[in-house]
Amino acid sequence: MNKIKTKAHSLKKSYLLLSWPFILLILLTLLYSSCSTEKKNQSDSSEDWISLFNGKDLSGWDIKIAGYKLNDNYKNTFVVEDSMIRIKYDAYEGFNDAFGHMYFKQPFSYYKLRFKYRFIGEQLNGGASWNVRNSGVMLHSQSALSNELEQGFPVSVEMQLLGGLDQGVRHTANVCTPGTAVEIDGKIDYEHCIASSSKTYNGDQWVEAEAVVMGGDFMTFIIEQDTVLHFEHPQIGGGFISKEQEGEDWDAFQIKRDKAMWIGKEGEVLTAGYIALQAESHPIDFKEIELLNLCGCMDPEAKNYKTYYIKNTPKDCLY
Repeated sequence: MNKIKTKAHSLKKSYLLLSWPFILLILLTLLYSSCSTEKKNQSDSSEDWISLFNGKDLSGWDIKIAGYKLNDNYKNTFVVEDSMIRIKYDAYEGFNDAFGHMYFKQPFSYYKLRFKYRFIGEQLNGGASWNVRNSGVMLHSQSALSNELEQGFPVSVEMQLLGGLDQGVRHTANVCTPGTAVEIDGKIDYEHCIASSSKTYNGDQWVEAEAVVMGGDFMTFIIEQDTVLHFEHPQIGGGFISKEQEGEDWDAFQIKRDKAMWIGKEGEVLTAGYIALQAESHPIDFKEIELLNLCGCMDPEAKNYKTYYIKNTPKDCLY
C-alpha cells in the first residue's frame, strides 16, 4: 500500500514538473498574442500623415503661371527658404495679372489637409486692391497640365486665405468658387465667395489651417482648431464667377478653348482633384503642409488596415 502511494505521489510530482513548462508556454503565448493584438490595434488607429513638401525643394509640384508654359517658374515666384514654400515678388516690377498656382502632382479625394501660412511685407505694384493679403489653397482642382496658357485661375474650390488689414473684421478660410458652386444647408449657392465665421488675423503671424475633404459629399474648413465653414456637394457651376454672366466671364479669365466643355458639365459634382497653392500678388509663406489620406484598405485582416479610412480601396490591401 505504501509503495502504491509513493508511486502515485512520484507520478503526480513528475506530471506537475512536466506541466509547468507547458503552462508557462501557454501563458507566454497568450501574453504575446495580447501584446500583438494591442500593437495592431494601436497601429490600426495611428494616423499616417504624409508631408507634401520635403522642406528642401519643389519636388512633387507643378507650376502654372498665367501666360507662361507649364513649370516655367517666372521670376522665381515660388521658392524654398528655411523649410518654407515662399511666394515672392522680389524680381518683379509689376504684377501684370501673372496669377500663379503650384499644384501637388497627385490628386486626392477623401482626405484632411493641414498647413500653416502667414502673409508678409507689402503687395506688389499692379495687384488689385482685393488681393492685398489675399491668397488661397485650391481643392478638387483641375490639373496644372489642363490649364490653358493664359488662364488665371483653375476650375476648383478655393479655401481663400485673407490677412487682416487692421481695419475691422476680415474672415479667413472663406470658400471661393472659380468655375464651381457649392451647397449650403441643402441649397446651391452661386455666390462667388462665401464668408467663414473665423476671427481676423492681423499682422505677419502664422495661422494654422485645416481642410476636411470628403470626396463630393462635403468640405469643412478649420482655423486654429475652430470649425469656421462647412458646405456640401462642390460642383461645376456653369459660370466662372457668376452664373448671371451667361458664360462671358469664362472669356474674361482667359478660358476659351475649354469653355464649352466646362459649361456643359454644369452640376457635375467634383469628387476628387488636385491641391494648389495660389500666388495673387501679395507675398505669403507656407510650411508644414501635411495630408492624411482617408482612402485605403478597410479590411481589418489586412496589414495596412486603418480604422479612420472613409473610402475603401481594396486594391491597396496588403496581406
